[in-house]
Amino acid sequence: MKKQKHTEETPDVTKESQVEEPILNSETSEEAADQIEDELEVMSQKYSELNDKNLRLMAEFDNYRKRTLKERMDLLKTAGEKVLVDMLPLVDDFERGLKAMETSEDVQSVKDGVELIYSKFISFLLQNGVKAIPTENETFDTQFHEAITTFPAPSEDLKGKIIDCVAKGYTMNEKVIRFSKVVVGE
Repeated sequence: MKKQKHTEETPDVTKESQVEEPILNSETSEEAADQIEDELEVMSQKYSELNDKNLRLMAEFDNYRKRTLKERMDLLKTAGEKVLVDMLPLVDDFERGLKAMETSEDVQSVKDGVELIYSKFISFLLQNGVKAIPTENETFDTQFHEAITTFPAPSEDLKGKIIDCVAKGYTMNEKVIRFSKVVVGE
């Protein structure tokens, strides 16, 4: 079977196939001009409406952005307010304890009072999601501990483990807010 070449033939443009422009008389040209003018007026009106809507939307968004920035700044300023207000009773307890230390002759009662304030403070921290990082007999972990020095381990099982804690570390809602400063056995 022979392959036929497919060629596109361009049609011969003749006068008959051309679109003839209508001859406009003065009446039809005035009507067309009026119609175009009306369409331009409608388009201009739509443009003005859309432009106005756009400007209002942009202004509304700018006001929203400013308002949220202001709210965020206010929130940052007062974020710790609840925690500080909850700490005020602990401050009162410390002040009462200091007054009692001035006049008290019984060292044991002063010691008991300080331990009571300490336990209240620790429970306050726990209520706010703050927990101490355990260090006693723990394996050294750089995610929770900071080694300030190493010390020869007294026994083989204490190598790589924490021998002493110089400063307790704390986490707040599972995030380390202060690393434990520890002495590691080597």
